[in-house]
Amino acid sequence: MDTRLWTRARVTASLGALSLLAFSCTTSVDQSGGVNEENPAGDVTAVCGHTVPGPAAAPAGAVTVDADVDGDLADRTEQSPAGTTFWLEPGTHTLGTGEFGSVSPKDGNVYLGAPGAVLDGQERNKYAFVAQAADVTIRGLTVRGFVAPADEGVVNHDSGDGWVIENNTIEDNGGAGMMAGARQQVRGNCLRDNGQYGINAYKNGPIGDLVVEGNEIVGNNTDDWESKIEGCGCTGGVKFWAVDGADIRGNWVHDNRGTGLWADTNNNDFLIEKNLIEDNDGPAIFYEISYNATIRGNTIRRNNIVEGREFANRGDSFPAASIYISESGGEGRVPARTDKLDIYGNALIDNWAGITLWENADRYCNSPANTSGGCTRLVPDMASCAAPNISKDPLYDDCRWKTQNVDIHDNLFSVEPRSIGCDSLCARMALISNYGTFPDWSPYRADSVQQAITFEQNNTWRNNHYIGPWTYLAVDTGKVIQPPQWQSPPYSQDRRSTYVQSGG
Repeated sequence: MDTRLWTRARVTASLGALSLLAFSCTTSVDQSGGVNEENPAGDVTAVCGHTVPGPAAAPAGAVTVDADVDGDLADRTEQSPAGTTFWLEPGTHTLGTGEFGSVSPKDGNVYLGAPGAVLDGQERNKYAFVAQAADVTIRGLTVRGFVAPADEGVVNHDSGDGWVIENNTIEDNGGAGMMAGARQQVRGNCLRDNGQYGINAYKNGPIGDLVVEGNEIVGNNTDDWESKIEGCGCTGGVKFWAVDGADIRGNWVHDNRGTGLWADTNNNDFLIEKNLIEDNDGPAIFYEISYNATIRGNTIRRNNIVEGREFANRGDSFPAASIYISESGGEGRVPARTDKLDIYGNALIDNWAGITLWENADRYCNSPANTSGGCTRLVPDMASCAAPNISKDPLYDDCRWKTQNVDIHDNLFSVEPRSIGCDSLCARMALISNYGTFPDWSPYRADSVQQAITFEQNNTWRNNHYIGPWTYLAVDTGKVIQPPQWQSPPYSQDRRSTYVQSGG
């Protein structure tokens, strides 16, 4: 389907000025770095193979690091004061043969790679840059061949704060290409073919003011961790844990073996905008047991086809969505730039399905089904979420992560099932929960949560445009709803939305 035809046709229709501006005049990259169809993602560019090079000569006052001397970078770092700038000459730099051979930066250190400078772990070293120094800059390097274990990272292994990681190629490593600390800026990098994640934004402490902008995040999870540890939830292009304030902008996130962008457990205040997210095996965006986000102006295409086919082949009716919202939504008591989960101005094209809003009735603080290990941001003492007090407010509401205050509007949803090899169980939206039964003291029994997410928690579709044979699920997965019923009571969704059966 050519979305340019849709763009021209919609100039006189009802999406509104903001959406029309978003959908009408921008371009995106294709696999070769050229341009293809119009989309709202903006000027997303190919980075891998095109990173901005570092300086060809050592800047004034910089310490030159010799590529021919094994471990020279680590030694010179140790010998130099905080705030030193290091220039790595062209060639391959190594850190010795020991598994813990690494660089321990000091506060304010700057590492600049000359064109052709490579830091190589030789499939022996676990980590490239370690220690909790603050305000470190790494620019213009290729970092490859490190063997970090699962859940650990190669660059900024200890999640130091204030790091600037810019214009690097971080590829072919074990674990995550990098970890993240507070105030970290990740710009213009190629994060490619790492064993688990491109970025693992996790720290034993607060992470806020995180910026991930203009990167190409591609081919990560080469070790296929979900097949090794079923249900681990430990893969993706980027994984965010308890990040409070993040701008994820202008990235090309594609061909990752799993989810593209995955925010999991008590994240808050995310702005996900103008990204091109395509051809990931799992969802493009997965926002899970988290709060308050804006998802706008993204182009999202051909995601979750691998997972969707797996679901369909085994007869699993759960909708494999391209944007998957799980126990997440707007909460005004958690400070953020918005008090809702606002999804607008996006173009979703030829994904397996659209948007799923899901709330697990059995997943709440102190439940055996809660795999997060913690509690909501509204309850300081998880043990208080127990009978009998959990059966009444405020704990009845505050002990569970709720899918609430989600506003889905002014988006394009287009799909041609034949183009994605779908015979059934695709081209769906969902607003669903499960029948609550576990454990026996749970106050969220029977259909209480199903009714709440569907009718009582201010979850709304409106002013969208659909192309293709879209259907809907509400309450649970057992009933297929056609658009006229979806737009009518008791659902009353997608008011002022428009439908075209085929893109032609």
